[in-house]
Amino acid sequence: MKTIGNKTTKLSQGDNGDVRSLDRESQPTLKVHSPLHYIRYILAGIFFGILLVKGEVISWFRIQEMFRFQSFHMYGVIGSAVLTGAISILLLKKFHVKALNGESMVFPVKEFSKGNIYGGLLFGFGWAMTGACPGPLYAQIGTGAVVVIFTLLSAIAGTWVYGLLQKKLPH
Repeated sequence: MKTIGNKTTKLSQGDNGDVRSLDRESQPTLKVHSPLHYIRYILAGIFFGILLVKGEVISWFRIQEMFRFQSFHMYGVIGSAVLTGAISILLLKKFHVKALNGESMVFPVKEFSKGNIYGGLLFGFGWAMTGACPGPLYAQIGTGAVVVIFTLLSAIAGTWVYGLLQKKLPH
């Protein structure tokens, strides 16, 4: 229990050691939006999917060329995405841009661990074998490659297994 002024708040310790208030008044309220509110996100996803298809980023053959070092195409796409992301984050930090809800954006520094290597290798092997990474899966399914549904289900199953084993894995 913690008392601030006239108000007493119950506190609990979260999984990662942070202290959270259990007081109902201090909890953020979730806005309930109408389905029309989400149309802009659906349209943005469709636009992104079209870009992936037109850029041949979802092409199994382009992905195989990348893993065999036969073409620069995918390296150019990935490199330009990394460069765009890095410049965007640099500008967001420099100009102290706030999120749409008015809160300050926080970019935590992440520590490197050997789990990054294992996870990266597992991700890369899966990408090389299936020709799909999580983002383009939906675009591939949208183009009619319904066999990719098995890849999507495998990705969901892998995420579920990771959730079960997370505390036993190196981080």
